[in-house]
Amino acid sequence: MNVAHLLVGQAGLRPNAPAIVEPGASTSFAELDDRSARCAGFLAEVGIRAGDHLLVFVPMSIDLYLALIAIFRIGAVATFLDPSAGGDFIDRCCQRVRPRALIAVTKAHLLRLTSRSLREIPRKFTVGWPVPGARRWEHASGSSPVEAITERVDDDPALVTFTSGSTGLPKGAVRSHGFLAAQHAALERAIELKAGEVDLATLPIFSLANLASGVTTVIPDAELRRPGSIRPGPVLRQIAETKVTRCVASPAFFRRLLDEPGAASRLRSVNRIYTGGAPVFPDLLEQLQRSMPQASVAAVYGSTEAEPIAHVEWAEISSDDQTAMFNGAGLLAGRPVNEIDVRIVENQWGTPMPPSTRAQFERQVLPARKPGEIVVHGRHVLRGYLGGVGEEQTKWRVDDEVWHRTGDAGYLDESGRLWLLGRAEAKIDDEDGTVYPFAVECAASRVKGVNRSALIRHHEQRWLVVQPNLGAPADLAAVLMRDLVWAKIRRVELVKEIPVDKRHNAKVDYPALRKMLSGRPA
Repeated sequence: MNVAHLLVGQAGLRPNAPAIVEPGASTSFAELDDRSARCAGFLAEVGIRAGDHLLVFVPMSIDLYLALIAIFRIGAVATFLDPSAGGDFIDRCCQRVRPRALIAVTKAHLLRLTSRSLREIPRKFTVGWPVPGARRWEHASGSSPVEAITERVDDDPALVTFTSGSTGLPKGAVRSHGFLAAQHAALERAIELKAGEVDLATLPIFSLANLASGVTTVIPDAELRRPGSIRPGPVLRQIAETKVTRCVASPAFFRRLLDEPGAASRLRSVNRIYTGGAPVFPDLLEQLQRSMPQASVAAVYGSTEAEPIAHVEWAEISSDDQTAMFNGAGLLAGRPVNEIDVRIVENQWGTPMPPSTRAQFERQVLPARKPGEIVVHGRHVLRGYLGGVGEEQTKWRVDDEVWHRTGDAGYLDESGRLWLLGRAEAKIDDEDGTVYPFAVECAASRVKGVNRSALIRHHEQRWLVVQPNLGAPADLAAVLMRDLVWAKIRRVELVKEIPVDKRHNAKVDYPALRKMLSGRPA
């Protein structure tokens, strides 16, 4: 099957309903179907065929989804990478897939000046202002539509996203047509997608699920590459004007919205909130629920290779659960979704796992409450990477199954709920015993004055690095040392800002933090 069938199927069911709304423009499901068919014809006119890779540098917008659906319709492969990673990274990625075309906004075409690989791509299209050597994407409206969607088998690639591998080689996550269909089914159930709802969407993969489910996607009037620095005012106006009913975004995005005075009054139409992509500590869930008492507020746990894995609603978290989280039990992620198998095995992160029989695998599975590595298996779990690069560390073959090693540490409780403890490699084993980052950071999140914290081993000691809120008490470090005495922290280090990941602006960037602390004496 071709996933394009799912993405344009709503055109026959809800033709006039808005499919995508962006600042200053919108398109209905019927228009999306017709326009993407014409874009597919535009690509076919220049010789793009099934199996060809097309490199896409277009931010979240109507044009992005027109390009994606058009690429899928003709059986080609949409390929994404982070252009800010530098010329060498771009060149290596292009060498891996040899793109037949480049679809990019005007500004991104400037990268051709410094990248020979981009210059050598045979066909180029520009979204926006004209640039030399590229055809205007808007001219696709004059092409004849490709009515027939090219059939694909489940394992045929539809989407490739490149990240930097640990070996320095680009690691390509390959999502097949079958994978995207399975992921949609899992997301539709887990976050309860229902036709007719209006979703403020910040992540492209969730917007694809919206299109397949008949949910209107509203693209925020914000710079989504920096969710922790957005201007909340324009986004809150959008939510009120378009009567948004649900929203999926990173914790940093929601914190920015809640920072705006009077935010609660503009969020009255919202009845479902899902946040993830980074640790979601209970203080944020509680704050969201307090601001939107009418809404169901939930945290979603997943990764590039497996989205979703588990989720939990704030209403499901008992006072006992909160007490446990604030006393070192870790971060409650909730029940795994029905479509995935989750196991906890001995923490051997960093050591490749040889192929195993099912019996050998089961012998490594740990009982309830025993911490270890989180491994997952399911139809919406990536089985491998392009050319096998990156599989040595993250894939584990068990008979005819492929299990994904998430790199996260955690455990399952007696009722089957998943608790997160942080990255498996970040576990600290020393003379004081074993401690995990989330156990301490989750507990620290409830202390008044703590904006963000990070547990790290520095100078052979346990340090808790803390980014205080404005107006934090002067004795914050002493309070933390007292309240977290069980964690046996040797030092609380207050810093102006803890470095975080670029994508979600919410996950601690531990390598950058270590570099920042390198000059500080013990």
